[in-house]
Amino acid sequence: MKRSEPFHSVRRAPIAAENHVPRRLQTFLQDLEVTESSEEVWELIVDLGTSLRLPCIDFISANDYHDWTCAQFIRTSYDASWLHQFNDDPALYRWSYFRSHGMSCLTPITVGIEFLDEYHQLPEARVNVLREAARRGIRAGFSIPLRQYAPAQSALMTFAGDLSRSELLEVIRTDGWTLNAGALAAHQRYLLHFAQEFPDRNSITPKQQELLELIGGGLLDKQIAELLDISVSAVRQRLNALLQKTGMNNRVELATLAMSLGVLPHPLSRPERDARTLVGEDVYVPPRPLKPRVMETDQG
Repeated sequence: MKRSEPFHSVRRAPIAAENHVPRRLQTFLQDLEVTESSEEVWELIVDLGTSLRLPCIDFISANDYHDWTCAQFIRTSYDASWLHQFNDDPALYRWSYFRSHGMSCLTPITVGIEFLDEYHQLPEARVNVLREAARRGIRAGFSIPLRQYAPAQSALMTFAGDLSRSELLEVIRTDGWTLNAGALAAHQRYLLHFAQEFPDRNSITPKQQELLELIGGGLLDKQIAELLDISVSAVRQRLNALLQKTGMNNRVELATLAMSLGVLPHPLSRPERDARTLVGEDVYVPPRPLKPRVMETDQG
């Protein structure tokens, strides 16, 4: 559903202490605060890139980069259908910036044909992909690696356009902070809405959502049947329907899904002790002394 009023009409007034960051970044983050859907987050991302002459946005997220053929979602602000023929070749697909940099690194990088001499040595077929991208108005870009929960889950957001090397470097100099911080915040906000929208995308009924929560809580079929005052057979029928709708294979995967949707707290996010005991504590942990570095020399 598209917002009925523009973002600026519901944007809150910042306090003075917030006014020390670039105005473009501050406005972008304030607008993110009031988004109500993943589509609205995407709209803001595209608007940010367009305002900096980088209208070609790629946003890819993978749940598990050990299986690099599996993506959670891929979004582009331009017609990327011409890339399909290249992506069908695994030897070329592995050289995408997401798989060759975003999966294992945290540093933003410049991308595109304008920065070919600064990247890994690429096979000629992959260079041809960059040449075709340049022909289509994607000569240079700025890619920001992202993380979701743990290193095994990763994403990459790229802002690109028909800019020369010097033009893109000027954008990075003036607005690189905005692009980097904006991408990090937008990624988290997008995933929040994306998870909340899962039931609607998969037409999961309220009863099935209730079952998902109970399964996520570790209850067995008999316990669920007693709690819902239905037969074990009815529980299993709902369970099978839920598996089909979600694409999950078993109860363990459903429990993981429940955690991802926020139905259950993530086990690693649970406090190890009562949070009240932290109030007023003053704990000083002295830094560990640095070990002297041994410089290697050529004795030959």
